[in-house]
Amino acid sequence: MKWDPAKYVQFGGHRDRPFFDLTARIGAARPGLVVDLGCGPGNLTSSLAERWPEADVVGVDSSADMLDRAAPLSRQFPSLRFELRDIAAWEPAPGTDVVVSNAALQWVPGHQDLMRRWLSQLAPGSWFALQVPGNFDAPSHVLMRELAASAGWAPRLDGVLRGGDSAGNAADYLGILLDAGFEADAWETTYQQVLPGPDPVLQWVRGTALRPVLAALSAEESARFEDEYSAALRSAYPATRHGTVFPFRRVFAVGRKMGSIHSLDDLDSRSNVV
Repeated sequence: MKWDPAKYVQFGGHRDRPFFDLTARIGAARPGLVVDLGCGPGNLTSSLAERWPEADVVGVDSSADMLDRAAPLSRQFPSLRFELRDIAAWEPAPGTDVVVSNAALQWVPGHQDLMRRWLSQLAPGSWFALQVPGNFDAPSHVLMRELAASAGWAPRLDGVLRGGDSAGNAADYLGILLDAGFEADAWETTYQQVLPGPDPVLQWVRGTALRPVLAALSAEESARFEDEYSAALRSAYPATRHGTVFPFRRVFAVGRKMGSIHSLDDLDSRSNVV
């Protein structure tokens, strides 16, 4: 499945907000190695390099198109680099102090088991922070799955879309962190986003959730699918004089691994534990 970096950042102000709400809860003072799993076009990863200029910051993504867009940022920030890699194949290197994954793990089947393994490998004092969608049962996603499963589209789209099992809830991730010996916090936020322009919800999902459908269909089929889907979206998300209100529910979890303190940096970070 190919990604369109320009489409992905179309609603950058809205898409970026959960990342900053997530990373604001990370209390690491002077980490040595920071990893962003599913870094996309790298614009948010670069904010980690700005926050921790003495750290090595690594963005990991499986999309060459996304990393092509991210590449110029590593010239702007000497401590920042990007790796083309499937998240499922990633393992934390020794000395990894902060791991961030923002709106990426829902694309990785079995990511909760991967998360358990990663947490077991991280050293005491390390931080792990994730954000995943909580809107798989929202009309935007339900209508897409219903249309894909309809008689006219099922032969082409059977098995293409995943449902609510793609991501856990806040309690799931909290339990995983606690079981792994982390001091942790988990929460959910629903952003009431006001989107401008015609068919803005369709424009939104084109950058993310609709990608598997578009990848499975020809250009002509994609146009027909979008025509049917957009009509349903306009009914579910009616335009108002202020724009179209699009509730955007997200799930967050942040934790710091407990254990022996080995450095002054660890001592500094203890005062910021969630």
